[in-house]
Amino acid sequence: MIDLQGFGHQLLLGAWMTIRLALAALVLGLGLGLLGAVMKSSRLRPLRIAGDLYSTLFRGVPEFVVVLLIYFGSTSVLTTVSGWFGGGFVELSPFAAGTFALAVCFGAYATEVFRGALLTIPYGQYEAGQALGLSKARIFRRIVLPQLWRIALPGLGNLFMVLMKDTALVSVIGLEEIMRKAQIATGATKEPFTFYLAAACMYLCITIVATIGLQLLERRTNRGIRRVHA
Repeated sequence: MIDLQGFGHQLLLGAWMTIRLALAALVLGLGLGLLGAVMKSSRLRPLRIAGDLYSTLFRGVPEFVVVLLIYFGSTSVLTTVSGWFGGGFVELSPFAAGTFALAVCFGAYATEVFRGALLTIPYGQYEAGQALGLSKARIFRRIVLPQLWRIALPGLGNLFMVLMKDTALVSVIGLEEIMRKAQIATGATKEPFTFYLAAACMYLCITIVATIGLQLLERRTNRGIRRVHA
């Protein structure tokens, strides 16, 4: 039994913050990823270029650097804009900055997952929707999107596992998630192994629960889909 010396409650609060951060970044990142995939698949060259730049840029820069750039860069930008209107210093909260940083990185990878899923959908289904008189928006919403989620879900699930662990990077800007709480406890007790081991166990438990949830979600989305066994 690990002796947490009274810091157990703080670590649980850190775990709750980690879950909130991961879910918020997931929701925003899925939207960015879907938008990026649509842009990269567009017939308009400017949109394709913008989608390529987004996915290439944020897949090529380490998430740690992105977190720092967004947290400190947003402060400079917001303070400058505020000064134009007679305001003063403006700082983005660590939670908001961390959510946005992780979301744009997640979205860059999700863009490629969604794009790959889009390429597997036969073009004849688009033509069938047009023959029925459906608008492009309704074709995408009613025909393409349901299939897209099913095909992309395994890849998105893997990305979410990575996102969950990347939340530890946000501790560098002061957000009190699991790693930050473990650092505080380590500083007070001088027992780094104990608290970093506890943090590792918490990450593992969260990952196991998320894995089970993803398996159930995949099973639900694959209902009615005939599987071919070799």
